Amino acid sequence: MSIPVLPADAVTVSLRQRLVTRAAVGAARLLARRQPRHIRAVLIRVRRGARPATVAEAGLARDTVLTVSPRCCGARACLVRSIATVLLCRTRSVWPTWCVGVLKAPPFAAHAWVEAEGRMVDEATEAGYYTRLITIEASGELPSPGKEYGQRRGGGNYGEGKLRGSRRGGARFVR
Repeated sequence: MSIPVLPADAVTVSLRQRLVTRAAVGAARLLARRQPRHIRAVLIRVRRGARPATVAEAGLARDTVLTVSPRCCGARACLVRSIATVLLCRTRSVWPTWCVGVLKAPPFAAHAWVEAEGRMVDEATEAGYYTRLITIEASGELPSPGKEYGQRRGGGNYGEGKLRGSRRGGARFVR
């Protein structure tokens, strides 16, 4: 895109919501500097327990991000804009589908966007123009206490599994 991205609707933002949005944009700017696998891992963890967002909810979050942060209105700010939008939606207990893809036809161009109810949210192009590379949808699963606390890296809670001897004579925990 060669033109700046503007909010679809005028949004009035309270001071509290402005601070929350600025925090989401700041976190998105930091996260956008990371490798794609790190971005994906963080967003997968953050989405837990959120219900799928509607087009109206995702559109309001996107418009709020564009209203609060002029940097997100830039033509090349799609990654930060889309991450900030999903993070802001998550503060409202919803999660739109976060997508990253490339144009199907030359010239090569990458783009990041947000979808809700199977549609791109306030984008100038249609989803059919892009081949999706990364997609993170709402999981709908609530985090269980056993998975959040006291879980070993290999899986399983402490106290489950067996102890087996290792080659060095010590014991190790095996599920």
